[in-house]
Amino acid sequence: SCPGRQRRRLQQTRRPQKHYGITSPISLAAPKETDCLLTQKLVETLKPFGVFEEEEELQHRILILGKLNNLVKEWIREISESKNLPPSVTENVGGKIFTFGSYRLGVHTKGADIDALCVAPRHVDRSDFFTSFYNKLKLQEEVKGLRAVEEAFVPLIKLCFDGIEIDILFARLALQTIPEDLDLRDDSLLKNLGIRCIRSLNGCRISTADYSRRLGLKR
Repeated sequence: SCPGRQRRRLQQTRRPQKHYGITSPISLAAPKETDCLLTQKLVETLKPFGVFEEEEELQHRILILGKLNNLVKEWIREISESKNLPPSVTENVGGKIFTFGSYRLGVHTKGADIDALCVAPRHVDRSDFFTSFYNKLKLQEEVKGLRAVEEAFVPLIKLCFDGIEIDILFARLALQTIPEDLDLRDDSLLKNLGIRCIRSLNGCRISTADYSRRLGLKR
């Protein structure tokens, strides 16, 4: 019986491991009227506990993100000039901050941080992001607790901008300029990108796709 048991164990260890793919969603159906009513009741129940931001706080987040977006554009323009790009490119080089995660989906709680992605054109390197952009942030009076986490699985800069905690990721696209209407869901943008840039883009791509789907359901 012992040799038989050993044989069975050997067979079990030789069996190829199963790998499961991405499971499909349980349901793609829009919420029913009862679901919406229950959601509203849950919101009303949570309000007294102060988990939702006031309008003033929401507007403050928008203002901070606008300032950060302007800093990114200014920095990319400076980098472009330092790398001797022609004025025609420098003037329209762009650059943009995208948000993702709970803030992008509109489900963040009071005091929650913002997940952001800095998207730059092909001539701006990741090393530029962690040196010259980091130094530019350091010069801003509103910025506190600045920290670069270069060795993370998804490298990022952490900071507190005028009371708002922000994590900024970086992705360089194979484009000469970054247009304002850039759609990160476009799969062609992933061509020839390094793995760290692809990882950085993933959060935004998923949040944008999910947000668009939710808007479609509301309509």
